[in-house]
Amino acid sequence: MKLTIKHETRQRIRVHLPMKRMTFREADILEHYLSRYSEIKEAKIYERTGDVVLIYDCGRDRALEILKSFSFEGADVPERVLENSGRELSAMYRERIITSILLHYGKRLFLPVSVRRIWERIKTIKYIVRGVKTLANGRIQVELLDAIAITAAILTGDYKTASGVMFLLGIGDTLEEWTHKRSVDDLARRMSLNVDKVWLLTDSGEVLTDSEKIACGDKVIVRMGNMIPFDGEVYTGEAMVNQASMTGEPDAVRKSSGSAVFAGTVVEEGELTVTVTQTEGCGRFDKIVKMIEESEKLKSSLESKAERLADKLVPYTLGASALTYLLSRNVTKSVSVLMVDYSCALKMAMPLSVLSAIREAADYGITVKGGKFLEAVADADTIVFDKTGTLTKACPSVRKVVSFCEETEEELLRQAACLEEHFPHSVARAVVDAAFEKGLLHDEMHTKAEYIVAHGIASHIDGKKAVIGSYHFVFEDEGAVVPAEKQKLFEQLPDEYSHLYYAKDGVLCACILIEDPMRTESAEVVARLREQGFEHIVMMTGDSQRTAAAIAASAGIDEFYAEVLPEDKAGYIEKAKAEGRRVIMVGDGINDSPALSSSDAGIAISEGAEIARQIADITISSEDLESIVVLRQLSTLLMKRIRFNYRTIVGFNTLLIAMGVAGVMPPATSAMLHNGSTIALGLKSMTDLMPVP
Repeated sequence: MKLTIKHETRQRIRVHLPMKRMTFREADILEHYLSRYSEIKEAKIYERTGDVVLIYDCGRDRALEILKSFSFEGADVPERVLENSGRELSAMYRERIITSILLHYGKRLFLPVSVRRIWERIKTIKYIVRGVKTLANGRIQVELLDAIAITAAILTGDYKTASGVMFLLGIGDTLEEWTHKRSVDDLARRMSLNVDKVWLLTDSGEVLTDSEKIACGDKVIVRMGNMIPFDGEVYTGEAMVNQASMTGEPDAVRKSSGSAVFAGTVVEEGELTVTVTQTEGCGRFDKIVKMIEESEKLKSSLESKAERLADKLVPYTLGASALTYLLSRNVTKSVSVLMVDYSCALKMAMPLSVLSAIREAADYGITVKGGKFLEAVADADTIVFDKTGTLTKACPSVRKVVSFCEETEEELLRQAACLEEHFPHSVARAVVDAAFEKGLLHDEMHTKAEYIVAHGIASHIDGKKAVIGSYHFVFEDEGAVVPAEKQKLFEQLPDEYSHLYYAKDGVLCACILIEDPMRTESAEVVARLREQGFEHIVMMTGDSQRTAAAIAASAGIDEFYAEVLPEDKAGYIEKAKAEGRRVIMVGDGINDSPALSSSDAGIAISEGAEIARQIADITISSEDLESIVVLRQLSTLLMKRIRFNYRTIVGFNTLLIAMGVAGVMPPATSAMLHNGSTIALGLKSMTDLMPVP
């Protein structure tokens, strides 16, 4: 592709593509293509001019080479990326604002006064209808104040004031609607389906297949802890399905043969074979948007308090206006009071602050499902960490396979991988990856596998019952024994590794040693969280006491619990909450789901199980636990902004009302300052809380 360099500075370059402009679709394709390269830190696409700005972290020639190798025809972009793009939405709102400004000032230049007055009277009808509707619904809200103020200005011949008020109200409504839709759509896109591989049922058995190759009528298998990838109908099986991402309801729903299931919902218990009825364009994105918009989860308690206060103050504003007229018999003073209200600013600035913070969090790889959870993070004094995949690296590895039978280590690893490949856990992935690296094929060689949460997997291989999992599961629950001649070898297993036990017909066959090193940033993150005000930092794990103690000491955590079950984690959180503490839970596995649900704000690691991400209130990138520190800082700053907005709105508008009643300020000035300050505060609320890193 031929490029024209328009401007460049250090690590930043603006180039023009060989086209006058791009369509929104073409711009999205190019942006997705560039986002796949780690060398490109940021790419801005200007579809109107056909320009691209690259901020890169590599050599200049490499950045240009990446762009030159691009072609619209050869770009492989999932259709869901294009369907859920917000580019066209942003362009629409920008054009709407620009059009409003041009019309407002253009009519002053080109339309006669008489025509402008007719125009303003016609526009007034819209606000009168809004005000009447609020009365018809039995409410006295800001729409009624707007209608009375604008009508009073028209009746007193103050067309300039009426026009200015309507213009500012229109700009404010557009800004609020734009920010709300952009923030909600951003959140919905991050909650949308993102499944690359699925288990396809064929005549020869199960085959791991790219999701994009699935067609209507195909049958896919979804096991416990996994996300249902497509809309469909249950062919066989029975399961409890969590539909929170679609309906907002936390309780799982029973699904069996003939039941309809939806893309993005998660199997909590059981297993389903689903006949696919729809692959693309199923409207899941729109359903998520609707769920988010209707959910009270978007509102923090401070935001809800401000909105309730806003509605309560409207009657007082009306009363103050009426009283002013009765005492002064001055219409101008009375209208000055109507031109100012608290509700408009409170209802605009508070949601914008929250939604903007949610959008900003997304820039740091943090998906927050509502302002309520940002407030919970800001107020929390206790944080509970799972160990595996959270404080330790998300990608543990197999260090060694110790055989306790006549079968070779490679054969035992192959069998273990065959069982583990169906289930979402970082340790399971480690076993599968180790088999792959050794070139060990593990075609289906077992009967139906059953996953027992926080314990392990049970199945049959070559007619023998096979179990793989924790010590508690294999030895205590399943009653497996160590071969007598191998007892010494068993006692010498190194403690620095996590142990995964594999037994057949009640006899231990292998112990897989899992290296699960702590994240390099864990200790620093724990120290910074303590500085940020967390009084209790806790680690809970199903691992042995010895392993847990070593990890806790390295991370700088004083309070830890080992060999715990999922219900133990949830029980600790419930007890802490009963003591008056605000608790955050951070985890990544199916076994963390009860604790994530019980906490004031559940935080899931993005590389963890789908059920954890669905149940959690917040999802963070697994690349760096620093995201939790950023989240705490962002949440604290949001609460400060909300309180500042509250004080500013009440104080400034009270001053305007007082000056209007005193006759110091005419209605036009009151309206201009009130609406101008509202928009200014709204714009301020849309700005980032934290400096750009």
